[in-house]
Amino acid sequence: MTTASRTRPATPGPSPRGTTFRGLRPLVTRIHFYAGLIVGPFLLVAAVTGLLYTLTPQIERWAHSDALYAPVSGPELPVAEQVAAAVATQPGLPVTEVRPSPGPGVTTRVSFDADLPPSYNRTVFVDPYTAQVRATLDTYAEWLPVRAVIDNLHRSLLLGPPGQVYSELAASWLAVLTVSGLVVQLTRRVRARRERLLPRAAGSPRSRLLSWHGAVGVWASVGFLFLAATGLTWSQFAGSNVSTLRTALDWTTPSVSGTPLAGSAGVPVTGDTVGPDTELVLDAARADGLTGPVEVLPGDPGEAWSVIGTVRSWPTQMDSVAVDPVSGAIVDRLAFDDWPVAAKLARWGVDAHMGLLFGVANQVALAALASALIVLVVWGYRMWWLRRPTLPGGRRYAGPPGSRERPSPASVAVLAAAAIGIGLAMPVLGISLIAFLLLDAALAARRAPAGVDRTQRPVS
Repeated sequence: MTTASRTRPATPGPSPRGTTFRGLRPLVTRIHFYAGLIVGPFLLVAAVTGLLYTLTPQIERWAHSDALYAPVSGPELPVAEQVAAAVATQPGLPVTEVRPSPGPGVTTRVSFDADLPPSYNRTVFVDPYTAQVRATLDTYAEWLPVRAVIDNLHRSLLLGPPGQVYSELAASWLAVLTVSGLVVQLTRRVRARRERLLPRAAGSPRSRLLSWHGAVGVWASVGFLFLAATGLTWSQFAGSNVSTLRTALDWTTPSVSGTPLAGSAGVPVTGDTVGPDTELVLDAARADGLTGPVEVLPGDPGEAWSVIGTVRSWPTQMDSVAVDPVSGAIVDRLAFDDWPVAAKLARWGVDAHMGLLFGVANQVALAALASALIVLVVWGYRMWWLRRPTLPGGRRYAGPPGSRERPSPASVAVLAAAAIGIGLAMPVLGISLIAFLLLDAALAARRAPAGVDRTQRPVS
């Protein structure tokens, strides 16, 4: 029997007259396959560290309970005394922030500008009932050391700016894998439409894995896209472009800090005057209606001090006022309700990504998404293992899904143009997407050497 008699035409790929989408689907399928193999480890690390991060409020309260809490032993002392006690332990350092005790049994925080890495402060925790210093810690923004370590582990693997490329790559490709996975799942052939949303219980191990992988991916897709979009705001390159765009469109977060005071020489923010000035400013803000937990930010000499609400759960309470530290006069005020819509959305998006917006419910949702991403990556590698080429002797080759279909030139051009356009805003994603297209072209050429017609395949 001749070779020709033992072959039959394969399922035809997209014809030259077919739609661009028909030519694009096999390429999207292969990109989903290759990206899952190569980017999977980055996503797995991001998911595991993200899952750990969802537990940081509880871990922080346990690890730093001595700094955060103090036994209620009577009425609170004046804020001036509490601040003075902290200043006495850090002579010569300027005060950058004061957070009065937000509730019974919670300490007051006084932060100082010390010789530390960017975004770090020396923070003194004071017992509000005795004015005794309970702890002194180097904090990252508002986070205590344990949360700072986990936060930086998730964002940069503790490697600083070079490590942020990892998180940008993970966030970018999480979006690509989600969209491409939706395309694959919602367009693949199934016995019943419900299989696009519900996993199958029967079939081969690989078919069941494929069904579970696709169904879980569909249900988690909205959450994944949200995490990718909000995660990119912290990224090194895309985040910088997002900030530039927000500034150009006047979508930045408004602020009252730094309001100049006409005719005032200002006051220093160190020494004996810091405590009384803090109390004067705080009392003025309270009298103006700013209730709840707040932070007091001393201004430079000649500038007003800012008092800002710090409640970032729902509803968000981040009203702020600017106060003259000499007279206690309110010189400016800004309600959260008056923020631009884009600034509100950015604030809510970031807080939801961090598990702050809806408290424990937010933490549970993030933990579920992180767990779903972990199992999807593991299932993806398991499916690849079941599909892998056999060892020499088995003579069986199983290429990636869609490997027998060549994308149309139009579909390649569309995706290449998209990669270039995306690269202008998100360089890490754009460059890596172009690299995937080149990889796919190289592997396609290797699978179909000159003189071999891949539209014919052996009959099983």
